[in-house]
Amino acid sequence: MTGNEYQKLASRTIPETFKKVDCIGHALHGMVGEIGELHSIYQKRYQGHKEIGYDHFKKEVGDLLWFIAEYCTGMGWDLEDIMQLNIDKLKKRYPDGFDAEHSLHRAKGDI
Repeated sequence: MTGNEYQKLASRTIPETFKKVDCIGHALHGMVGEIGELHSIYQKRYQGHKEIGYDHFKKEVGDLLWFIAEYCTGMGWDLEDIMQLNIDKLKKRYPDGFDAEHSLHRAKGDI
């Protein structure tokens, strides 16, 4: 499945009453919530929980991806374009793969 195919399939579950601005706000709140849920799974280890349910992680990451796709939809962006933009940025920043020097000393305008 491509990113754009995923985005299209995911968008069918965005409420029909949502305007673009609703998608953006809903997605931002949702992304934060899903990150919180992932963080909470890790936090439970400090409470003595030994088992980490990797299926649970996968489902939460899937939910996070859904909200990312919703955000892109609200912004009028194709998910694949955002994916490519990110890869292009990483290739420019780390032409030979990650190294701390390039991370610590980024070129002007590299965000």
